[in-house]
Amino acid sequence: MFPEFKIVRRQRPVTIAVESSSFSRPAANAAIEAACDGPVSLSFASGGDVLTGCYDGRRVRLEVTTGSRRTSHASRRHGRVGRGATRFALTLTGTMLTALTCQHGAWVARARVDLTEVGIEPRDESWLARLAAGHEGSAEDVRSGAFGQLGLRDIRVVTYADGSPFREDDGTLLLTATSAGPGFFPTAHTSVWALDPVTYDLVHRGALYFRRDGLVYGDHATHLVRDGDEWLVTTSTWGGFKAPDKADPSKPWNPVGVTIARSRADLTRGEHVLDSTPLALPTDGLMSVGVWDPHVLRRDDEWLVGYVSARKYFDFHTVLASGPRLDALRLRAARTDRTATEGTTLVPLGGTVVVGASDGRDNPRHVRARYPIFDLDLNEVAELRSAYVTNLPWPTLIPVGDEWLHVAFDGTPHGGRLPGYGTHGEVVISRSV
Repeated sequence: MFPEFKIVRRQRPVTIAVESSSFSRPAANAAIEAACDGPVSLSFASGGDVLTGCYDGRRVRLEVTTGSRRTSHASRRHGRVGRGATRFALTLTGTMLTALTCQHGAWVARARVDLTEVGIEPRDESWLARLAAGHEGSAEDVRSGAFGQLGLRDIRVVTYADGSPFREDDGTLLLTATSAGPGFFPTAHTSVWALDPVTYDLVHRGALYFRRDGLVYGDHATHLVRDGDEWLVTTSTWGGFKAPDKADPSKPWNPVGVTIARSRADLTRGEHVLDSTPLALPTDGLMSVGVWDPHVLRRDDEWLVGYVSARKYFDFHTVLASGPRLDALRLRAARTDRTATEGTTLVPLGGTVVVGASDGRDNPRHVRARYPIFDLDLNEVAELRSAYVTNLPWPTLIPVGDEWLHVAFDGTPHGGRLPGYGTHGEVVISRSV
């Protein structure tokens, strides 16, 4: 069904501060970094809230001032910096404030604090409207703007509504990706990238944020679709996710859902905040606690939507729905025999549509670490023969002439041990042979 694939390029475009002429931030996604040869402090300020990262040449700490209250936050294990630190950075990603140092070309998180725990909600647009960046001490070569990424994952090709790749006039392909932040999923955001199908070079083009529930979120695991003269955007609400507390089930938590947005703006460049609304994805009889990874395609007069449904966090499987409209979907099929399968992807092929997915290593033994290919009833009909790297790489398949590209990602972290899970991954590009 598909040819065999061979890896042709691995790359990881790590960027802390995406420098811009104006620091105006549309979302809680900001960074300032500087070279330093002595004590330095970097800061964000909004009204009476001042967020400061301090590096004295040996240790890193954070100071948060809100009104008359000041708190200090340091890590005993990770805050001490050895020799060789060349740059210092302060980032705001969602509600997380993080200080990092760069040593030997690698960024390492040294201190962090969740701002909601000290009474600050940085995703509020009125708070963001007053946000400014500053620095003191030995700061040189100062850069400020949006936070970039520690890694890329959840990569999808930008498509037309019929599932064919959206190409620019010179043949450049466009991708959306989850730009990993210094921590778990709420620190990430959706980014847009240009991919050269010959050199495999990636170039950052912009970012998408999502306004919902009165706040602006860095939601991700996004599919960007050109539908007529507008853009259709479906995304997963990971930006506000809070997992259930196993030790205390009574604590409040936030599930993951899927939202939809439409825009006539050029979403392939620059930063955009989109008004998103819930997309009702059917889970009849599935005992679902959450859905994510939307992928949409219109065939004739029918919409197909692939996604993931979770029985619990984290036990999840592939689902397919269809309907005459995106607000009138019905459950078509579900692979409930899986417990760690995601990245549901609809691929036009030979006059029909097939469904790709990623069987993670936590699945039953006979369906681990592989890319199954299903028909539209989710019967498995083939297996993609391509490298299955670490974590849960997706089967993002792109036709290029008579050949195919497979754009995946792995679970390699970046940023040291303090951020924990969520700083992956490296982009892995394979080509058919």
